[in-house]
Amino acid sequence: MSGMPTAPVVYEIDTWPWLAGVSNRLGRTVTLADVPDEIWDEAVPDGADAVWLMGVWERSPAGLVVARSNESLQRAFHAALPDLRPADLVGSPYCVRRYRVDERLGGPAGLATARAELARRGARLILDYVPNHVAPDHPAVVEHPDWFVLGSEEDEAREPAAWFRAAGRIVAHGRDPYFPPWPDVAQLNAFHPELRSATAKALGDIAAQCDGIRCDMVMLLTTDVFARTWGANAGPRPATEFWPEVIAELRRHHPGTVLIAEAYWDMEWTMQQQGFDYCYDKRLYDRLAHEDAESVRKHLAAGRDYQDRLIRFTENHDEPRAAATMPGGRNRAAAVAIATLPGATLWHEGQFDGRRTHLPVFLGRFPDEPADDELRAFHQRLLPAAARVRRGQWSMADCHGWPDNPTSHDVLAWTWHDGVPHHVVAVNLSGHASQARIRLPWPPLGDRRWRLTDLLDGRVFHRDGDALLAEGLYVDLPPWGHHVLAVTPA
Repeated sequence: MSGMPTAPVVYEIDTWPWLAGVSNRLGRTVTLADVPDEIWDEAVPDGADAVWLMGVWERSPAGLVVARSNESLQRAFHAALPDLRPADLVGSPYCVRRYRVDERLGGPAGLATARAELARRGARLILDYVPNHVAPDHPAVVEHPDWFVLGSEEDEAREPAAWFRAAGRIVAHGRDPYFPPWPDVAQLNAFHPELRSATAKALGDIAAQCDGIRCDMVMLLTTDVFARTWGANAGPRPATEFWPEVIAELRRHHPGTVLIAEAYWDMEWTMQQQGFDYCYDKRLYDRLAHEDAESVRKHLAAGRDYQDRLIRFTENHDEPRAAATMPGGRNRAAAVAIATLPGATLWHEGQFDGRRTHLPVFLGRFPDEPADDELRAFHQRLLPAAARVRRGQWSMADCHGWPDNPTSHDVLAWTWHDGVPHHVVAVNLSGHASQARIRLPWPPLGDRRWRLTDLLDGRVFHRDGDALLAEGLYVDLPPWGHHVLAVTPA
């Protein structure tokens, strides 16, 4: 299938619990090999360009043993699934034993069928890669121990929870520098040249099965972060960075594969420069979920070249459910924002239905939750509307108000221009009504009247072009209210 659009809309599906739900709905076991047509139709929302089948690779039996004995994880499992059954615990998709599609999900042939079905619906396929670590029972732990961070008996004695023994070696558990070690994974050594070659090969094998790859926690492999995390155990610093070397090799054989980076710690620009097409915009998520309009406005002042290579979201499998953490309409205001900004957009299975339970990735079944039909209808309008809006030149729009009414500071606005219709988006990122005048950047507005149609609710407004240029577009938005307006000659 051809490459991704320049600003793709990605829909993440938690593969194992999704298939479990389909199986329960149809009264038979369903794998990727035999999902019915009508279910695939549902799996590609109108306005989506790609589907990320999260968690298709073989999960580790050894990691499953760790999960069963970990009290903290068990509490999280029971909180999400009060009726938890042994079969619900299927293991972590980020504790990978082999990069081969799990036979219980349909195996490689099932994945090929899924890719073909998505392609028939105009959707590309995205899969995962976890570069920092593998399961402790991954074949490489025995066959290629030098690919891993290795320690001494002194290291093990000093911090026994950080190390384990395999094939006569003391191997590090995976970690990032700010948290305790992850007890179910083995740490790969980003400085080892053979590991870099093996990473490029593994990515190439995955790229042959999909159109894009979402790479987990990519900043952990950068030289400065890796050296800070592992010190002398990592060995000497290499002359080149991990990702430019690995990605250059991947591009030789798979030049069109789109690479999405899960990146944090304000390292998005760095990861873009090291070769990733898109990087998580976690900072925008935090600001939309917890901060005010001014913080979002400052964030969006960055250059278009940077913003075009971010992927925006209000929810994914790592974050809590938006319906639970953004109450009172904030969820919809944030959704309008991420859907109509430059860059890529990421939506998450269950988000449109208003699911509130954050499911640990170890579990293979969703809890029963009532669907929010109104919220689903809202998203069914939003995604196609956003596809119409995000064309041409994008710019932030100035919002101004009156000395006795400061609520214009709570209104965010931006415009898209690619001929007529023009488009204007306004979002009230506050829990109170807000009024503002929005300065529009199109001088040809004068000397005629204009029709403004809200693409989300169908309301129509008529405005004089000279007044729009002189005074700006007046908006009066309820708490968390929004407009997505198409501007055409009246």
